[in-house]
Amino acid sequence: MAATNTQPRHWLRPEDCHLEDLLGILAEGTHLADYPHADRDEQGVVAFTAERLRAAVAAGEGAEVSEELCRAWTVGPGIVVITGAFEAAALDPVTTAFQQIVADEKAAGGARGDHFGKPGANDRIWNALEKLAVAAPEAFVDYYANDMVALGAGAWLGPGYQVTAQPNIVLPGGVGQTVHRDYHLGFMNAEQAARYPAHVHAFSPELTLQGAVAHLDMPVESGPTLYLPHSQKYALGYLAYWLPEFQDYFVANHVQLPLTKGDLVWFNPALFHAAGSNVSTDIQRMANLLQVSSAFGRAMDSVDRARVVEAIYPILRQRVTDGWDGDAVENVIAASAEGYSFPVNLDRAQPVDGMAPPTQADLVRAALAEGASEEELTTRLRAHVETTLSH
Repeated sequence: MAATNTQPRHWLRPEDCHLEDLLGILAEGTHLADYPHADRDEQGVVAFTAERLRAAVAAGEGAEVSEELCRAWTVGPGIVVITGAFEAAALDPVTTAFQQIVADEKAAGGARGDHFGKPGANDRIWNALEKLAVAAPEAFVDYYANDMVALGAGAWLGPGYQVTAQPNIVLPGGVGQTVHRDYHLGFMNAEQAARYPAHVHAFSPELTLQGAVAHLDMPVESGPTLYLPHSQKYALGYLAYWLPEFQDYFVANHVQLPLTKGDLVWFNPALFHAAGSNVSTDIQRMANLLQVSSAFGRAMDSVDRARVVEAIYPILRQRVTDGWDGDAVENVIAASAEGYSFPVNLDRAQPVDGMAPPTQADLVRAALAEGASEEELTTRLRAHVETTLSH
């Protein structure tokens, strides 16, 4: 039976992106009545106070609070602010530790990459979760004991979630980011994202929750993050945000919330957003960017794929020499080599030439194209493994 226009699309295409479709979604607006535990609607963003949420959880209303948060991230504006989530006693030692880590890494030298911004323009700490734990374990314990972090992560992802953190310090005069969506599909260009079927575009943001902890007061002139509430609901958004008309609309119509030290922002990674430019003369804006991932983003077996690739490479290279069809070669690579860039140690694989470093599968393709020896492939694979090690 022939497909009809009423059936859902299996593949999304950039040419199907139309700004008027996004505008229709944005027109839905935010309705504060949908969030009984919220305090206010601030420029379309649902704002809660940590004090009120803690009281609700203590009164046995934790399930209702979690439902409100998920409602905001899905059918609502896609973003919530929890004011007063962190006390200074837990925040300040971590701020000091981050500052020392930045100073130490600058002294060590080397390329410094960034995501959606000019590499080296601002200060970034990659794998800050591990670095903080090693450098200041007491500060780590007091910081990550925070109940508002656990509340948001658990509400969206359930138990077994994995926390990572990358503080972003935007210096006075620092230029902001371009509009984007976040990990997973948000770290691909439009052509790469279009290779994934529509249902993957739908579930990608459900695997991650994005957060930001304000480590000092962030007035608008310091460049707190820009958001487009409700944009996470646009099905073609991973393709659309690359298009000039969508970028121009974001620049003209975003909202920007000032934050107070200790505030916590949680948002759906599919929300159109971008760090703002710091036009102040004396504020070194520091936000600890939290990326919390679902426990389900893992395979069942633990496989040493480098070992697999080394074992089959001589046979595969011979098949290429014999004139094997390129699709057959790709099928073998897909079944054997790691085809995804993450997780990766971003200190060793700095995002200087792009957001995603080469995959193991890319190394195999290049080696086959060059007719590289087994020894050369092994050398490259071992160097690549180094980029995935945490220390």
